[in-house]
Amino acid sequence: MDKRIISVALTGNWGDKSKNPALPMTPEEIAASAYDAYNAGASIAHIHMRDEEGKPTMRVDLFEKTIALIREKCDIIINMTSSGGHSLDGMAADETRMKPFEVLKPEMGSYDCGTMNWLHKTVFENNPQFLENLGHLYQRVGTKPEIEIFDVGMLDTAKYYVKKGVLQAPCHFQFIMGAPGGMAGTIANLTYIHSQLPEGSTWSATGLSKAHVPVMLAALALGGHVRVGLEDNLYYSHGVLADSNAQLVERAARIITAAGLDVASVSDAREILGLRKEN
Repeated sequence: MDKRIISVALTGNWGDKSKNPALPMTPEEIAASAYDAYNAGASIAHIHMRDEEGKPTMRVDLFEKTIALIREKCDIIINMTSSGGHSLDGMAADETRMKPFEVLKPEMGSYDCGTMNWLHKTVFENNPQFLENLGHLYQRVGTKPEIEIFDVGMLDTAKYYVKKGVLQAPCHFQFIMGAPGGMAGTIANLTYIHSQLPEGSTWSATGLSKAHVPVMLAALALGGHVRVGLEDNLYYSHGVLADSNAQLVERAARIITAAGLDVASVSDAREILGLRKEN
């Protein structure tokens, strides 16, 4: 049957327990949430780190500890962020953002293919030199980029980097829809950007906030994979907080099954995405 990957974005750079007490913040909480999401049907865990004050960080020791805790429980695919120093206080240095990949060599890593005015409050910078360096680093360490697309122009940028050899085809794209400063989370936008994908690509989509479920439904209808999680939506439905990442994964799994599709296992996802086996 047709197998669809569920990626779970456990915790991002924004939000805290005052917004939703279920948001995991520490390595122990993030690892436990990843394991629960795995049991609910997720095959990829997209992970950010928070420091002791709850601020986003790219500290290698926190990534290493969290991944070790996850690996004690399951073999879910680890997709590390490369934007974890992003906050209203500014971006971490490019070298700091790349260091965890040099040391830990995860199966996947995010590749945010352009700069944008994030939430209309700050600049989410991904300058050309950083993107070139990160793309070459991923090739050296064997990390597959998850090319995160917040607007249509970023897809064209990704195509340029494929031609230049910074990225290697076939690519895997993650459409992030509904972020203020990026493309709106509409079905029309998803349909259009899907039509612009390079042949042979794999792709997934997520909608932020109220776009969460509509984008998920449309992505499945168009043949794509899906991302859910508290990074993208702290609510389960209007006015109702999600009680866990697993709850959001469980809903996605039910919808996939109801559509006559199969939820991809971890081994299925590795085959679909052409991932190397983890060291």
